[in-house]
Amino acid sequence: MRKLRGRSEATLIRPGSALFTAARILPFVAIVTVVSIELSPAHFLYTGPFLTPAPALAALTMGPGGTAAVALLTGAASCATATWNQAWGSQQVYANLSALLLVSLASLVSSAARARRERELAHVRRIAQVSQDVVLRPVPDRLPGARAAGVYLAAEAGARVGGDLYEVLATRYGIRVLVGDVRGKGLPAVRTTAAVLGAFREAAHYEAELADVMTRCEAALQREIRRAEQLPDGTGPDEPAEQFVTALLAQVPSEPVVELVSRGHPPPLLLSDGGVRSLEAAVPLPPLGLAEFLGSTPARAETFPFRPGERLLLHTDGVVEARDPARNFFDLPVHLAGLGHDAPQQLVEQIRAALLQHVRGSLEDDAALVVVEREAAGTPGRPAPP
Repeated sequence: MRKLRGRSEATLIRPGSALFTAARILPFVAIVTVVSIELSPAHFLYTGPFLTPAPALAALTMGPGGTAAVALLTGAASCATATWNQAWGSQQVYANLSALLLVSLASLVSSAARARRERELAHVRRIAQVSQDVVLRPVPDRLPGARAAGVYLAAEAGARVGGDLYEVLATRYGIRVLVGDVRGKGLPAVRTTAAVLGAFREAAHYEAELADVMTRCEAALQREIRRAEQLPDGTGPDEPAEQFVTALLAQVPSEPVVELVSRGHPPPLLLSDGGVRSLEAAVPLPPLGLAEFLGSTPARAETFPFRPGERLLLHTDGVVEARDPARNFFDLPVHLAGLGHDAPQQLVEQIRAALLQHVRGSLEDDAALVVVEREAAGTPGRPAPP
């Protein structure tokens, strides 16, 4: 899916791949080839070196049981061909059997160790998947008076959570959406993501003003920065003083409007029959974590029209700053103009496919986007919470 970054060559041999299949049948090809030669008039050829590696080849793709079976089959083939050619008593036969025994024992140990590592890795992955789902939950597709969908693409191989974040909640005040981008990567970014999301999930249900929800997220970030500075394991941010988060809050009430509070985040896009429109903030504000630059201007929500049938797309800069091999940026509005009026889930999948095609499957930064479509009045949806 992406270029292999930070992976070992062993991960190339994965179940289901052509290389895995070839590696699995190679030991049997070697055994059949050697036996065919030894039982033919060409038995004078020295085939021992071709038979000995068979257990080692089996250990690459098989467990201890399969490796032992190949070792026994190889030993049986070696003994059968030696009997057929009446070669018992020669040094070559005993040297081949000795080498085969050593290789078989080493292969069994290696296969057992690999199987144990794979079990441990599978267990860790299950735990990581549950943890990641807790941090970055799926976007609900049905909401009061709206449909929604989201997608997250992590630049780090094998990750599902990184420096980007999003959440969509149905509250008594309407649908509230958070999209953000954490400065940095790795564990510090994940911790910051969890802190900001946790604050939003709590405040969104109790704070009547959208700006107050953002203030709660700011306070949670400041607490996380102070806590990270005290970490003894060296996994805190390299530069805590420069830890910040760009964030965008959106609220979709029952009225045909959308309220926005942006803290240094790319503006959302409004998709309607009239085309694609960027909802720029009238007063730019600094990201979360840089409150000293906020000044005396209070962060107030700005209101824009958002009518039934229109769609709101919130995204991180990893989408619009993605580059192709020629270093050209991904032009999101142009791609959106060529898409039809599909459901939010189909829309995000089309954008995801276009983005990966643009970067040839290799993202340099995390990317996330959320689409909310306001439905016509009377359309059934999930009821709002009390």
